[in-house]
Amino acid sequence: MKDQQTKRTRAARKKGLWKTRAFRSGGYSVVVSAVVTAVVVALNLFVRQIPATYTKIDMTEEGLYSLGEQTESIVGALDMDVTLTLVAQSGGEDSLILETLERYAALSDHVKVETLDPVLYPSRLEAYGSAITNANSVVVQSEKRSTVVDYNELYVTDYSSYYYTGSYDVSFDAENALTTAIDYVVSDDLPVVYALTGHGEPEMEDWLSEAIEGENVELEELNLLAQEAVPEDADCLLLYAPASDLSEAEADRIIDYMEGGGRLLLITDYASAALPNLARVTENYGLTAQTGVIFESDMNYCLGGYPHYLLPEIESHEITDPLTEARLYALMPMAHGIARLEAYRSSLEISDLLTTTDGAYAKADPYTATTLEREDGDASGPFSVGVAVTEDVADGQTRMVWFSTSQMLMQDVNAMVGGGNQDLFLNALNWMCERENNISIRSKSLMAQYLTIPSGEASLISACIAVVLPLAVVAAGVVVCVRRRKR
Repeated sequence: MKDQQTKRTRAARKKGLWKTRAFRSGGYSVVVSAVVTAVVVALNLFVRQIPATYTKIDMTEEGLYSLGEQTESIVGALDMDVTLTLVAQSGGEDSLILETLERYAALSDHVKVETLDPVLYPSRLEAYGSAITNANSVVVQSEKRSTVVDYNELYVTDYSSYYYTGSYDVSFDAENALTTAIDYVVSDDLPVVYALTGHGEPEMEDWLSEAIEGENVELEELNLLAQEAVPEDADCLLLYAPASDLSEAEADRIIDYMEGGGRLLLITDYASAALPNLARVTENYGLTAQTGVIFESDMNYCLGGYPHYLLPEIESHEITDPLTEARLYALMPMAHGIARLEAYRSSLEISDLLTTTDGAYAKADPYTATTLEREDGDASGPFSVGVAVTEDVADGQTRMVWFSTSQMLMQDVNAMVGGGNQDLFLNALNWMCERENNISIRSKSLMAQYLTIPSGEASLISACIAVVLPLAVVAAGVVVCVRRRKR
């Protein structure tokens, strides 16, 4: 009997616990905690599905995690699927590259990003043979074609200053490399540029030929003497610093090609001997080469101490405007002048790209000159050292661009102006091929930018952090305590 009464008492106590204020308060807290936890988990899952473009703010000075307008335009206009595959072992993915790939996917539903572990799935890489040699390379693939962007194309190391400074610069060039690759795999037809041979043209430096290929332009050599005409698939002819003249037949074939809407990118050097057949080509488009090498008397328009290393005025044109916007210079060493003929047909539209000042002068034979200063008999400026010509014809539009020194495309000369000469040349080439939306995305430096603070300011900042700030916190606490006691 007593046991039954004890059981009833315990049951009543348990039943009463459910009705106590403490239990109700605790139960409410548990329910709220569970709901909040569920909301946080759901919110995290939802946020993970939102593209990184909208969830992560790029606070880096170089904009490492941001994609430019050209990329947004090209990727946003995709009408076919493109897959970006990061090849790396699980856990070894480069976070910066992966983040960049995710931002590409955020720009278009046609872009898919995936990772591939080469150890687990080696058979999937067999199609690329030896093209993939480094981890964290990216395979870019569409239904038309595929290409591999090597890790060393995503991170570019510049050793040009190592000899002088003992350090080198590492840049993140992923946007340029990936956007170029996407453009390559979706393009219907890649432009073909034929470089003429047989006139003592110098061999093109590797960096320049790689830069041309990087623009998704196919560069082929052409011996025009062995052809009856310029190939029909030629989007442009490149005549790069010929040391000897064209033959009459070659000049005729080039003129026939251009009168049918062809394009010619001409780069010449100062020549002591006349090149009459080449002159026949240029004069057909209202231009002729001037004698001598140009020197600049205005030191604001040449390298200090080198008046023949011209920093010409950049005139407004589709080719040059990107340089002006990027605040880049063009450097033209040992250039000769390009002059308009006194009379040429009215259908030709001739535009200056690069010009010197009025104070420039040209020495007819600089190699035998006794002084580099201006002398009586030296031709006076201003001179044109870069010119563009257009002419509307029945089959389209003829285009010609002429730069008057091949030294502009030497790697060390290009480096002196931060790649401005390369951009100028590639802009001209793409304009020839009617690829005005060419890809010219500059790399982003990964070198740390250190903040240098004078010792006096450093002491003041240290005192504020170590003394003033703690005292301010303590004082605030005292004020709060005093106010509460007075209530």
